[in-house]
Amino acid sequence: MRTVIFVVPFFMEATLRFMAGTARLPGVRLGLISQDPLERLPHELRGPVAAHWRISDALDPQQIAVAVDGLAQQIGRPVHLIGSLEQLQVPLARVRENFGLPGLSVQAAENFRDKSLMKRVFDAAGLPCARHRLATNAAEALDFVREVGFPVVVKPPAGAGAINTFRLDDAAQLEEYFVRHPPHPARATLFEEFLQGEEHSFDSVCIAGRIVWYSISRYLPSPLTVLTNPWIQWCVLLPREVDGPEYADIRAAAEPALRALGLDTGMTHMEWFRRPGGGIAISEIAARPPGAQFTTLLSYACDCDFYRAWPELMVYGEFTPPRRTHAAGAAYLRGMGQGRVQAVHGVAQAQRELGGLVVEARLPRPGQAQSSGYEGAGFIIVRHRETRVVEQALKRAVELIRIELG
Repeated sequence: MRTVIFVVPFFMEATLRFMAGTARLPGVRLGLISQDPLERLPHELRGPVAAHWRISDALDPQQIAVAVDGLAQQIGRPVHLIGSLEQLQVPLARVRENFGLPGLSVQAAENFRDKSLMKRVFDAAGLPCARHRLATNAAEALDFVREVGFPVVVKPPAGAGAINTFRLDDAAQLEEYFVRHPPHPARATLFEEFLQGEEHSFDSVCIAGRIVWYSISRYLPSPLTVLTNPWIQWCVLLPREVDGPEYADIRAAAEPALRALGLDTGMTHMEWFRRPGGGIAISEIAARPPGAQFTTLLSYACDCDFYRAWPELMVYGEFTPPRRTHAAGAAYLRGMGQGRVQAVHGVAQAQRELGGLVVEARLPRPGQAQSSGYEGAGFIIVRHRETRVVEQALKRAVELIRIELG
């Protein structure tokens, strides 16, 4: 039996699905480290857990190391230490290095986590990305804005999921940003050229530094636009056809980018842009499975359980590339205004028109609070063998369904 320790700060749905996928692997003895008490773990998942260790901060490598040592005494020395959240990748790499465990190195983890460092790696490798500058004071930020012009994007170097990411359109907004979030040597801010054009993702699986499988999707509209306009109901589309010449440039850039950052074996999620005048620019890459229902979408598009495929890749270094059998997409349902969900309109009509295409849904419930992030209050996932059918269904879903807040 292989002892595998899974780290998850809180028992959220997506992370628990990855944990359950790990538990289902043959020959695995599962240890669990979390901030949540074991009593909060769904009952059906407690059985596969051979031992649990609770810590107060699951992002603290010292606490993780103490927990790993404690679990090793109970269920045997681990052969793998894994976790699916982006914020965990550097702490896990540090602990793995301390225990001599395989996985993403500390340097590679920092390359992926620190977006300013990532951009410097891209520049050195000659890879296309947005112009950028890590500003430690207002003067450095102003110099960069004069160089590239408005609009600009500002973000924390170690951000995730577009959290605390803003678009600044003019000098007044920049001054307001300086008042609220002044750059400081101890709190540097990453300023980037605002990339225009179509935004996509490139999800991939690497083994021994080579991409063995990939997927491409398109955002409708971009995540930053969604965060800037909390009322927008947005979509992500995974076309069935991803091997055509229209994606040749991103396919050519992806593997060199991952190699430059130091990935050996793992699953990654890349954000990239198709510029209006042609050409591409890589925005950023995360060394973990995608969030926001993307892993579910990949599973539907390929008839493959990626919640199990990812831990199998991390534990055994194995992955059988699935064939893409369908197009798939998600419509994220969000309301305009403030407050909790008061009502959900248009569901009956959407069911009549789109019911045959819907494979999974979580509809907002009255009284529910809307998420402050880009996922909103609920979602609908559709799939079909024809990309055009999925694209039209997503468009119709966000036209028909309206979330009333108050």
